[in-house]
Amino acid sequence: MLSEPRSGRLAAWGNALLAGLVSPDDAVLATVGDDAVHRVEGLPGEAGPVGLTLALGRLRTLGVTGLRVALPAPGHPLGLCGPPAFNARALEAQEAVVAYGAPYGLVPEVSEAGPVGDVHVEVLWHCLPVREAPPADVPSLSEAERELAEALRDATEVLSRLDVAGSGPVAEAAVDAYRARAERGREALAPGYPPRAVRVLELAQRVGLLISVAYENGHGGAVSASEMAARGEALRPVERTARRAQVAAYNAYVEERERG
Repeated sequence: MLSEPRSGRLAAWGNALLAGLVSPDDAVLATVGDDAVHRVEGLPGEAGPVGLTLALGRLRTLGVTGLRVALPAPGHPLGLCGPPAFNARALEAQEAVVAYGAPYGLVPEVSEAGPVGDVHVEVLWHCLPVREAPPADVPSLSEAERELAEALRDATEVLSRLDVAGSGPVAEAAVDAYRARAERGREALAPGYPPRAVRVLELAQRVGLLISVAYENGHGGAVSASEMAARGEALRPVERTARRAQVAAYNAYVEERERG
């Protein structure tokens, strides 16, 4: 939850490019981030994998006017619209980009090589046909913001009730990572997104931070198997809410286009 999904970066900066708000070089640089290279295979009219710059240009010529994000999990096809073949691949990757304006979707396949601290990461996006239908279970920004405020309160109460430790090296590292991201990027959603979307994404990441602390920072007071199971059961709906809000924030650009 804390790490920005690659589908989010591609959708956000791809939308900024489609809107003419950033250059192709800037969009690709922001999308690739710390990875070595991103390519796209399966594009209509292309015999093999191509670079992101060419791929985004080709998607535009195919009629794509916006990009949405899907962050599905088992039992929760968040942001997906079918068909089953695309949904299955997106669920395996736990993320995807769904085009608006033309029936295509992109699912990342990540390859890593090298030692810790010097990992070489390549991403191959598979372009597949999708069904032109509303994405599953994506709330509006206003709904997401309201749900997140409640989820943040619930997560805090759950951690307190289960006596989950809020200190220690793992928790401190999680907090430091969150702060670094917050400082790094007020443009995480790229130019063209409404301020409310940025707010919702930041709050979703904050909720995700609490969930990560709960799962990663030892057992706290939840020392028995039943107590650990209770913690997971209590936090699952909170995590689901945070994922829904994250998708709502990334998809805000397309939702505004649909409204007018």
